[in-house]
Amino acid sequence: MDKPRILFIVPLPPPVHGSATVCQSILDSPLIQEAFLTDFVNLSTSRRMDEIGKRSLRKVFRFLGAYAKVLYRLMFRRYDACYLAITCHGIGFLKDAPFVALCKLFRRKVILHQHNKGLSRDVCRWPYRWLMPRVYRDTEVILLSERLYFDVASVVQWNQVHVCPNGVDVPLPVAISRDSAVPRLLFLSNLIESKGVYVFLDACRELREKGYEFIGDFVGGETREINRETFNNEVQKRGLQENVIYHGPQYGAEKERFFREADIFVQPTFEDCFPLTIVEAMRYGLPVVSTDEGAIPDMVVDGETGFICPRKEVQALVNALEKLLKNSELRKQMGENGCSRYKERYTLKAFEKTFRGILSDILN
Repeated sequence: MDKPRILFIVPLPPPVHGSATVCQSILDSPLIQEAFLTDFVNLSTSRRMDEIGKRSLRKVFRFLGAYAKVLYRLMFRRYDACYLAITCHGIGFLKDAPFVALCKLFRRKVILHQHNKGLSRDVCRWPYRWLMPRVYRDTEVILLSERLYFDVASVVQWNQVHVCPNGVDVPLPVAISRDSAVPRLLFLSNLIESKGVYVFLDACRELREKGYEFIGDFVGGETREINRETFNNEVQKRGLQENVIYHGPQYGAEKERFFREADIFVQPTFEDCFPLTIVEAMRYGLPVVSTDEGAIPDMVVDGETGFICPRKEVQALVNALEKLLKNSELRKQMGENGCSRYKERYTLKAFEKTFRGILSDILN
């Protein structure tokens, strides 16, 4: 029996972000490649983080090039399904919608994988209120968590939905000894305000004023919103020059070093879906302090593998960090609990198995 053939229309690195990372893992997965015949078209129009959100002629040509590649493949190859890692809000949705329309024009089964959220904010505005129901009609939709269904419920029926949590392949670390005299708090994300950069800086200021010793390591790429100079100015305004260090983007062994040297992982995001960095932190045995945003309450068990705080609540973040800064045994126990949860739920192999099963069910 011939394998089903799927056209994947997805963002691929660079730049490095959650959706692109997951799509790259699909491209590289032997488990998925042995089950399906696959072709990939890169949907990314940005090549660096600071290009995201900017308009340029170069990005227009990249979009047109991707659209032409999809059209060519649909004309000359017979696909059983088209898979699209869709942006479900804003300009990104308007950019992705023509690809869905093209796949439907060729009467291909369409699978939309939601690696982000925000549809519910736009669906009442023109032209989204007209366009979104038509884009999602007669499609199969993959969500990262049942918690995220509320965001698409106005245009997607529950019987269209499949749930597949993301997973990551984190190298098995050797035994990590965390006995530093000064605890290190790790923030690992691109410098975007909605990731909680300034909320965390405000919490650091309050912790310093209360007399706590700590180092805050910020690791991630500069963006259009916050570059190195802007970040350092905000650090200086809060008097945190001795406590906070910006290291820029780090990959591979250097990124691993920050996880190994950290004592607490902090992700005070207020606009997110399923942060892969939280999964990585769990794998490295770090307690996680994050927010009740997106699928995070599914990932982090409040009081067991870390703490869940209300979004944008500096005092709640301070309270959670105080508990961990005061108690190294609590940090260790929560980190061990998180590592066990990673092994049970969030490995790359678990993701690949679930993802392949969903595609098989859709195509059968």
